[in-house]
Amino acid sequence: MNQSPEKHLSEINSTSITGVAAKQPFMATVRELVWAYQSFRSYSDTQIRQMGLTSSQFDIISTLGNTSGMTFNKLAEKTLTTKGELTGIIDRLEKKGLVRREVPQEDRRSFIAVLTPAGEKVFTETFPAHISHLKQRFDNLTGEELQQIQAALAKLKNLF
Repeated sequence: MNQSPEKHLSEINSTSITGVAAKQPFMATVRELVWAYQSFRSYSDTQIRQMGLTSSQFDIISTLGNTSGMTFNKLAEKTLTTKGELTGIIDRLEKKGLVRREVPQEDRRSFIAVLTPAGEKVFTETFPAHISHLKQRFDNLTGEELQQIQAALAKLKNLF
């Protein structure tokens, strides 16, 4: 079946437009950023799963560690978790006995997430172990390289 000339021309234009878009100079940076994040996440998550946690659960426990608790809003701001995801993560951590919800006296409409004694124990055992795990890789960079990467990532973050 023959295509109409208009449809064929439309496909050619679409193909050339996407080809041009894919060849933008910044796309190589985007790919490296995504690959770096995926590599980091894979390395990090493997160890976190061995501790019986998901990366989101570990993030919440690590953020609550050494605090008297946080409101859900503050916790969402400080973690890699959206407010929508936070409730489910807290629910699962509560079922594990690691976190509890408290209602603050000053604002009865909100909740504070607080580590339980079992949660504190998980924090004191897993946080240093995970930092040590990550340190094995980051020790391959010099102090100057770490500063350059931080500066480049901060600059990239500020673009958005």
